[in-house]
Amino acid sequence: MNITLFFDGLTPDAWVQGVQQALPQAHVSVWVPGAPQADHAIVWAPPQQFIDEQAGLKTLFNIGAGVDALLQLKLPPSLKVVRLDDAGMSVQMAEFVCHAVIRHFRELDIYDADVQTGRWSYRKPRSRADFSVGVMGLGVLGERVAKALQVFEFPVNGFSRSPKSLPGVQCFSGVQGLAGFLAATRVLVNLMPLTPETENMLNHTTLSQLQPGGYVINVARGKHLVDEDLIALIDSGHLAGATLDVFRTEPLPAEHAFWKHPKITVTPHTSARTLREESIAQIVGKIQALQRGESIQGVVDPARGY
Repeated sequence: MNITLFFDGLTPDAWVQGVQQALPQAHVSVWVPGAPQADHAIVWAPPQQFIDEQAGLKTLFNIGAGVDALLQLKLPPSLKVVRLDDAGMSVQMAEFVCHAVIRHFRELDIYDADVQTGRWSYRKPRSRADFSVGVMGLGVLGERVAKALQVFEFPVNGFSRSPKSLPGVQCFSGVQGLAGFLAATRVLVNLMPLTPETENMLNHTTLSQLQPGGYVINVARGKHLVDEDLIALIDSGHLAGATLDVFRTEPLPAEHAFWKHPKITVTPHTSARTLREESIAQIVGKIQALQRGESIQGVVDPARGY
């Protein structure tokens, strides 16, 4: 069994060692143009050349939660694309989102600004009942985030493409449920998969439907958000601000308006990082299951985009 790895912009040596140790009977290597055919591949943002040359691949394991970059390539119909189920990312995402929600709710940015000027200030406590949080996207990460937010007693709404039911969460689904979800939400957390249907989904029309004083937390993909529309709605006062972890161009260009906007918090795509050991264990387990003829979780439906 041959396994090849390609990580755009990253050195996969530690991954090669980890996979080789877990599967000593396999031949594990880093892909280079002209490399021998492999049975399985572990990748992040491979080029089309990789796909074209590795025509005999059975499975393509993606080391991130989102597979939008892979689905933009021309893939053979027989190639099974597999995403990570969790591998330690859901708890990271939950803590990041809860931190962003609480920081906004408790107005800690305002306290920080006052401290910088030596001002001892006081803010009237806000009511959690007035800060409903809407989680847009109820996959593995979204469900974990919704569950974590309930610990802090925020009202939680959820939106998904198809109907779902989660304890303690008011769930909406489909095109017909989007308006109701937005109207019931003050803090919007975007965790939707990026597909042609969801690209530019966070635009002036949708974000205007959030409750006055709304707040946006985007931890999914930069292409979900129309940057200019967000800035316009913050500057008009309809939105209170945003925490953004993902962007259309990464790294975020130095001249981008997000860097200096006083009501936008920028982080460098760090809300949920792939954990190597957990990911290797999961991928190896799935390869072994496939060898036994068993079905596995995380197989991507190209028609749905996730």
